[in-house]
This record gives sequence, structure tokens and C-alpha cells, in this order.
Amino acid sequence: MLSSRSAAVLGCFRRGGFSVRLTAHAYAVVDSYIYGFAIQEASLPATGGDDIKALADDMAEAFAGAPHLAELTVQHVLQPGYDFRDEFDFGLELVLDGLERALADEAVG
Repeated sequence: MLSSRSAAVLGCFRRGGFSVRLTAHAYAVVDSYIYGFAIQEASLPATGGDDIKALADDMAEAFAGAPHLAELTVQHVLQPGYDFRDEFDFGLELVLDGLERALADEAVG
């Protein structure tokens, strides 16, 4: 059974000018991104603050063979104010920008 949330999202795409085909693509991408991020976030042992620092300290040994992971952790994750949940907004903007571009491309061609 289709949830009212799903029906509302589909309706937004259709009212926004998306064809049925593009609505199907858009719905799949948005739904996958939102649920995928939620599952990933729920499975993380820490997402920010002191918890992420403790986790990074525990992982220090693993960094010996993973210089890019070490770099990412030290230069980004361990910086003051980092919160994994903020990554959601960045990704969502990419998804929405791509859908906007697909809608414009569909209108042209």
C-alpha cells in the first residue's frame, strides 16, 4: 500500500512538471538517498562531538595502511563542529541539482 508520504512526493514531482518516467527516476533516487543515509547514520557508532573523537582514537592503528582515511579523519572529521548528519544536506543538494538538470533536459529534448 502506498503511504500518504509517498503519494505526496509523487504528486510534487508531477505538479513540478516531471514526466511519469522522470518522476519514477526522481522518486527512486530521493527515496534511496534518504533511507540510505538514515540507515548509514543509524549504524555508525558515532556521528560527532566527543564520541567521534573517541572512535577515531580507537581506529588510529587501522590508519597505518589507509593514508587517505587518516587524512579525511584528521583534517575533516576531527575538526571542531563536525557532525556526520551535516553531510546529508550536501548530498541532498547534489540530488536535487541533478533532478533539476534532468527536468530541464527533458523539457528541451
